[in-house]
Amino acid sequence: MQTDLPETEADLAALVGSRLCHDLISPLGAIGNGVELLTMSGVAMSPELQLIAESVASANTRVKFFRIAFGQASADHRLGRPELVTLMKALSQGGRMAYDWQVEGDQPRRAVKLAFLAILCLEPALPRGGTITIRHEDGAWLVSARAERTKPDPALWANLDGEPSAISPAQVQFALLPRAAAAQGRALRWEISDTGAAIAF
Repeated sequence: MQTDLPETEADLAALVGSRLCHDLISPLGAIGNGVELLTMSGVAMSPELQLIAESVASANTRVKFFRIAFGQASADHRLGRPELVTLMKALSQGGRMAYDWQVEGDQPRRAVKLAFLAILCLEPALPRGGTITIRHEDGAWLVSARAERTKPDPALWANLDGEPSAISPAQVQFALLPRAAAAQGRALRWEISDTGAAIAF
């Protein structure tokens, strides 16, 4: 599918994200299909095969999530609630983090992109895990987290207020979220306490 020329560096980065995720999904799917065919042919589900199956499923889920968070989001593309709820449940499997999608109805992919980037910003503040809840009401989005204890990085979070600081590849969401929000005409608000954090837009 051909798209318009990228207008900003953020648009170009989104195209790169879409390309990488697109190229990764096919081989991951092929590995998953291979494991399934092996089990259907009578090969016992050994611990090794089980590990491969679980790893592929986890990688597939994360790539789907990244494709929305970092990929291109056209203005007219919408995502269905069942797809998003299923994705959140898959992300919650076997980890310290739980994700609760409480948004009703289909939503514009551009708005979901912001919510997913916000999720990625909240995760590093929850080193022991926690629950991240996504809500949408009266046009406003709230992505909030609860945990036994948070570990915020003030310099990192200042990026959301337009105060750039040095970031690592694992922290790129802190640079992308304010740019993506500004491109959609949305203002970011955030807060962190000892046991929770929230990003609203």
